[in-house]
Amino acid sequence: MSVTSKPFVTDAIGQLGGNAVRLLHIDTSIKTTGSLSREMSAAAVERLKREAPDIAVHYRDLAAHPLGDLTERVFAAHAKGADIGDLDPAELSDLAESGKVLAEFLTSEVIVMGVAFYNFTVPSSLKAWIDRICVAGKTFSYSASGVIGLARGKRVIVLLARGGIYGEGSPNGRNEHAETYLRSVFSVIGIDNLEVIVAEGVDISPELRAAALESAMGSIETLAA
Repeated sequence: MSVTSKPFVTDAIGQLGGNAVRLLHIDTSIKTTGSLSREMSAAAVERLKREAPDIAVHYRDLAAHPLGDLTERVFAAHAKGADIGDLDPAELSDLAESGKVLAEFLTSEVIVMGVAFYNFTVPSSLKAWIDRICVAGKTFSYSASGVIGLARGKRVIVLLARGGIYGEGSPNGRNEHAETYLRSVFSVIGIDNLEVIVAEGVDISPELRAAALESAMGSIETLAA
C-alpha cells in the first residue's frame, strides 16, 4: 500500500489553500518489509484520504532517517533559544533538523503514527522525535497550577503493533509502556483524546497475527474523517 505525500513547512501554510488539512504521517518500525505498524499506518492515511482527497500529507520515516539523541547544547538552542554561535557543524545540523520536526508537528492538524513495540515501549527513534516536539513555550508552558498544553486541537491516531499480549487485564499488562507513555506525554502538550488502534499477539502464531491484523484493519475502516 503506497501513500502519496506532499511536503509542507511553516512558511507554506498559505500556499495549501482553502480548508486543506495537513497530515503528518510517521513510521517507526525498523522493519522495511513485513511491518504491521507500517501497514496499519498506511491504511489509516489512505482511509482519511478517501474521505478528504485534498488532504496534504507529509511523511517522516524515523527508522530510515533517525534523529540523534538530544544533547544539552542542542536542547538549549532548540528549546531555550540560547546562543548558537559556538555549535559545531554536526550540532547545527541537528538543530536545523530539530526545527523542521517541530515545524512539521505545529503545522499539522492530524498526526498518524505507526508505532512498533520494542522491549515494552516505543522505539528510541520515536522518543528522540518526542524530545523535539515537547518544547516549553511552543507545545506546553508552566504555570503555578501545573503544566498547560499548547497543542490542543490536534488529532493524533496511533497504530500500535505488539508481538505479545499486553492489553489491560492481561498477565503482561503491567509491562505495557508504549500506549500508556504516549497517552501521558501527549496529554502534557494538550492532546488528551488519542485514537489508538492495536494489533497484538502478532508474534505468537500466524493465526493470531492474521486475526489481529484483520481486527485492526476493521477499526481503521471506521475512522472518522
